[in-house]
Amino acid sequence: MEATCLVVLLRLCVQILAFPAYLLWYLGIWEPLCKKLFPYFMSVMSISYNKQMSDKKREMFSNLKDFASPTGALTLLEIGTGTGSNFQFYPVGCKIICTDPNPNFQKFLNKSLAENPHVQVERCLVAPAEDLHQVPAASVDVVVSTLVLCSVKSPEQVMKEVLRVLRPGGAFYFLEHVAGAPSSWTLFWQQIYDPTWICLFDGCHLARETWNDLEKAGFSELKLRHIHAPLKWHPTRPHIIGYAVK
Repeated sequence: MEATCLVVLLRLCVQILAFPAYLLWYLGIWEPLCKKLFPYFMSVMSISYNKQMSDKKREMFSNLKDFASPTGALTLLEIGTGTGSNFQFYPVGCKIICTDPNPNFQKFLNKSLAENPHVQVERCLVAPAEDLHQVPAASVDVVVSTLVLCSVKSPEQVMKEVLRVLRPGGAFYFLEHVAGAPSSWTLFWQQIYDPTWICLFDGCHLARETWNDLEKAGFSELKLRHIHAPLKWHPTRPHIIGYAVK
């Protein structure tokens, strides 16, 4: 009970410090402003994140070609593509369908495409991960999500869409920050920051137990590991990494 009261008190203190943002949100100004500014933040953050997580990403994507179609072609759908920070880790000749609900990422995406001519983008869709109706069922070999499931409105619906668009035997690759271990200091601070973090960073949740959504989704095989990412800010260090096979 004491710990719960302390979380509530400290959460209130953080919210008071962030009062200007909450006021802008109440006035309907913050959300459109965030949609415009968030891609600039992510363009900087993704460079730093890739430097610190490059080994993990290379390891995660090392067997992408194992899920290529019988013709040898690999068609990949990335949800929440953002700035295209994963392009450098994809194999040569990979065909990509990009999706993101925020159209303001486009110029950063174009820059990543110019820097990674080894991949081919088939099309870019402005769409939330919960609604991929523009992508035919069983039409892609691989779906990728990195730092996306933390901010979707319905992880359960995302899992349904991922399974729908994947061909039989296709794979869903994921790298996501998640909730810390029970009773840990990391989870304690995540619970304090979470409401304000959601407001400031375009719906991103610090304390989601995303592994539960993956376990319940109905994949035939799930290879998932919990890791501590070598990041400077402790509340985002707990991660899950791996892939699931349809």
